[in-house]
Amino acid sequence: MNPWEGKYITCSYDRRSLPEVRTMRVTGDNNIYILAKEQLGRDDLCLFQYIHAENVWERAGMSLISASPGQEEDGRSCEWTCCDELLEIDGVLYYIEVETRSKTRLRVLVKMRKYNQHMDEWQDCSQLKVDGISNYTLSSGPCLYFLLNMEVHRYDPIQDRWCKRTSPRVRYYPECPQICTAVAMGTEIFCTDDDFTQTLVYDTESDSWQKLQGWPIPGKFAVDILEYVPRFFLLENQLHVFLCRHYDTDEDAASPDSLVYVYDRSSDAWRDLEATFPNRYNGRYGRAPLCPVARMYLPYLKGT
Repeated sequence: MNPWEGKYITCSYDRRSLPEVRTMRVTGDNNIYILAKEQLGRDDLCLFQYIHAENVWERAGMSLISASPGQEEDGRSCEWTCCDELLEIDGVLYYIEVETRSKTRLRVLVKMRKYNQHMDEWQDCSQLKVDGISNYTLSSGPCLYFLLNMEVHRYDPIQDRWCKRTSPRVRYYPECPQICTAVAMGTEIFCTDDDFTQTLVYDTESDSWQKLQGWPIPGKFAVDILEYVPRFFLLENQLHVFLCRHYDTDEDAASPDSLVYVYDRSSDAWRDLEATFPNRYNGRYGRAPLCPVARMYLPYLKGT
C-alpha cells in the first residue's frame, strides 16, 4: 500500500510453494525475507527471498534453522509459547525466539542465532531470561533492544552481551503501557499500547524516556479506537500508525476499513492521511498484520 496516495495492490502466491509464514523482514539493502516453516513435517525453519523482477518468492540459499530443544525449569519440562522474529544489525541477520511461560509466573526466554554468511550456518548468541509481559524486539543502530512493559534490555553484538537499561516506568507515568507495537527511527524507539493511549519514545543514546501524544480524537471520523489494533511503521523518515480494524464476527466485514495517521513531531500531534485500505487481516486470524516498508517496483506488480 501507498498511504500517501491511498492506493494498494494485492498479490497472491501459491501456498504449496510458500510454506507457513512466521515473520518477515526488509533489510537495509531492500531485500525482503520471509521466515517460514520447512515442509514435509519438519520443525526446521527456512528463509525465502522476494525476487522483485519476477514477483516471486525463492529459497534464500541459506542453511536451515534447526528447531531448538524444549526448555526445562527446576528439572521439569514445561510448556512455552514461542514467537519468532527476524532482525538485521549491520547487515547481519539474526533469528530470535521469544519463549514465554505463564504457569506460575510470566517468564520470558530470548534465544538468538546470527547467520554467518562465510560458513553458511546459524551461530548461537547469548540468551536473556527475564520476567515480564508484552515483549517486543527490534534493532536500533548497532544494537538490539528487547522491550517489556517494565524493562528494557540491550544486546551488544560485538561483546555478545545483554545489559539492562532504564525502565519506562518513571514518576510521570507510573502506569506503563503493555507494548503492542514499536519501531526504531534513528537513535529513538517509539512504542505504544494496544489502545493507542500512551505513546512513549526511548532515546537509546541518553537512555531516557519521553511521553508523546496518543490518539488524536479525529473530527472527521467517529472512530472507536478500541475497535482497532495499532501498528507503527516508518515511511520517508516519518512515524506512521496503521490502525487495523479487528473483527469479532463475519458480520462486521462491512465495517470501516483500516486507517493511517502520520506523526508531526513539531506540533506533537497525529494527522489523518485520509487514506483507507481493505482490511484483509483481522481478529479472525489471531494477530494484526506486520507493516514492513520496502521500495517496490510497481511495473512488476500491476499485472498480478
